[in-house]
Amino acid sequence: MEDLEIIELYWKRDESAIDETAAKYGERLLRMGKNMVTPEDAEECVNDTYLAAWNQIPPTRPSCLFAWLAKVCRNAICHRISWMQAKKRNAVTMPLEEELAECLPSSTTEEEVDARELGRFLSVFLEGLPREKRLFFMRRYWFGDSIADIAGRFGVGESKVKVTLHRTREQLKRELEKEGYAQ
Repeated sequence: MEDLEIIELYWKRDESAIDETAAKYGERLLRMGKNMVTPEDAEECVNDTYLAAWNQIPPTRPSCLFAWLAKVCRNAICHRISWMQAKKRNAVTMPLEEELAECLPSSTTEEEVDARELGRFLSVFLEGLPREKRLFFMRRYWFGDSIADIAGRFGVGESKVKVTLHRTREQLKRELEKEGYAQ
C-alpha cells in the first residue's frame, strides 16, 4: 500500500492504518530501535510510534511517511534512554554516541552550547557534504544503521563506509573547532 493511502486511512480513523504501517515500515523501525536500545525497548518504542501516528494524523499530514515515523520513533528511543539513565537504571549505552563523542562538544565545557544553534550548524554541515557522505552519515547516526547495512544498501564495501564515516567525523570535528565549539 502506498504512503498516501495509509495516511488517508489515518484521516478516516480506520484502525487498519496501524496494521498497514506496521506491515510496510515495522521491520525498518524495529531495526533502527535495536541499534540503539534493547530489543524489548525497541519494540515498545515502535509501538509508541504507532500510537503517536494514530494520535497525530490528523491533523498532521506527513509528506514522507517513513521519515516522519523514523523521527517519532527516534524521539521515543531517545526519551527511553533518558528515562533509563534518569533513574540510574541499567541503560544500554548507545555505541553511536561514542563514535560521535570525539567531535561533538562536551556537555562539561565552560559554556553550554545552545542546542538550536548547534542543530543549525549540523544541518548546514550536512547540506555541504557530497550526497554519498551525507547519506552514510544520516543512515549511521540518525537511523542507527549498522556499517554492514549501509554497505549493503549502497552496494559498497564495509571498509569504504568506515573510512568515509571516519573522515566525515574528522571533518565535522575540524568545522566545529573552527566555529568555536571546542571540546
